[in-house]
Order: sequence, then structure tokens, then C-alpha cells
Amino acid sequence: MKDTPDQEKRLIAVCGKGGVGKTAFTSMASRVLRESGRAGKLLLIDADPAMGLPNTLGISVLRTMGQVRESIIETARDGNPAAKANLAHTIDYLAMEALHEAEGFAMLAMGRTETLGCFCPVNTLLRGTIETLSRSFDTILIDGEAGLEQLNRQVMRGVDTLILVSDPTSRGIRTVEQIRAMVREERVIRCERMGLVFNRVKGSEDLLLEAAGRIGIEVFGCVPQDEAVARMDLVGKPLSELPEDAPALQAVREIVASRILRTPPGGPASCSAS
Repeated sequence: MKDTPDQEKRLIAVCGKGGVGKTAFTSMASRVLRESGRAGKLLLIDADPAMGLPNTLGISVLRTMGQVRESIIETARDGNPAAKANLAHTIDYLAMEALHEAEGFAMLAMGRTETLGCFCPVNTLLRGTIETLSRSFDTILIDGEAGLEQLNRQVMRGVDTLILVSDPTSRGIRTVEQIRAMVREERVIRCERMGLVFNRVKGSEDLLLEAAGRIGIEVFGCVPQDEAVARMDLVGKPLSELPEDAPALQAVREIVASRILRTPPGGPASCSAS
């Protein structure tokens, strides 16, 4: 997509307990953003070591930032002075190698790291590289894991919008409450706006809204249980092939429009499972 001079910059992160469907939400949100024509240059960052996002998008990532990190550590341990001297000049190149270009977006996968121990300088260096690289994009959408320490340590120090995804269970809601405390009280990451998305909703919307009210978090909307999503996930088909009228996709479209793109009227997103 072409840039416009007044293209708005957006940095969105999606977090939640494992298994609540945040990667499926991120995948559908990325589709909606691309189709909106308002995302500009879109970068997707898969910050979850499980690396499920590429599968939901139907793409293969050949190199991850975790592998870049391992290369840096290996070079530093090798003891070769020339290689060490050249390392600072090659980090940006290594990061560009990990950038996967696809139709309408680019992807950067963090992946797993095999080397144990604390390598804070390396993590800080890579985070700086990612932040520099990200300046070339207009919209950045991050699929994170449950905790925010990894997001802060390895990807970004702050986001514009933090979307917390929960299934309709007390465990998922407790994780949301913990993440909210980490943001508001412990200041683990800078965040302009934070909201909750309930996923796989089959009823009891009033109870879900009451639970969100008790922990003091805004509800961005609800995504209904959708057999089409479950079926595609089971057979390994990318969610990009979801039909336009899929209930889950329609719900995500409404959430993206009202909470990310801020399309008028911009009222509360629907929390109906119908």
C-alpha cells in the first residue's frame, strides 16, 4: 500500500493467557487492517515463541530474531577480533534477513532462543534494531505472549494500544487482571490505551462485562465462538481463507474499526455473541 503524507502511526500489541485465541485474533485483525486501506505499511511481529502467527497467515518464516541473537552470541564467544569488530555493522543486515516480505505486509518473528543465561546487552541491542526498523512502517501489530516482560525486553518499550484477549473463563480473566496490574501499577511497558477482547463467546455476555468491570478494564468487544475458525485451525488452513461473512471475522472487523482505526461513530464495540 502507498503511504500518504498524513498517514497515522499505530503500534498495537495483543496479549493474553496461552490458548485463548490471541494469535487467531491477531491474524484476523491483520486481515481487516490490510483490507481497510488505512494501515499504510504494515509490520506484523510474532513475539510469541510458539510462532503460531505465520501458520494462521499461510506463510513460512526462514529466519527468526532468535536465530539472529544466537549468531551474535556465537560470534562474541568465538573470540575472533575481526568478527567482533564487524558485528556492530552487521546487526541491521541480520535483522533485515529475518524480515519476511508478503503481499500487503511484512513479518518479523522473534522465535525461540536456545542459549541459556542473561544476555541483556544483546536483547537491548536487538530491541533497538527492531525499533529502528519499525520506523519504516505505519502500523505495527504484535502478537505477544501472556507476560509483558518479554515484550518490553525484546520488542518494544511502549505501545499505543494494548489488546488483552481472554476466553470466557475465570483463568483467562485472572491473567488479564495480572497484565493490567503490570501495566498500570508496575509500569512494565508504556501504554496509551488498554482494552479487553473476549474471545469464543457463546453467551453470558452480562457476566463477562461484570467481570471486566470488577477489574476496571474497558471492553473493546466480543468475538463469538465460530466453527469456521475452529475447523480451519484443526486442518491447518490459514485464517486468510475465512469467508467474509464468518461471525468471528465480522466481530474483529467491528473491534478494529472502533478501537484501532477509530472509525465513527466510535461507540462501545458490540459484546454480543449473536
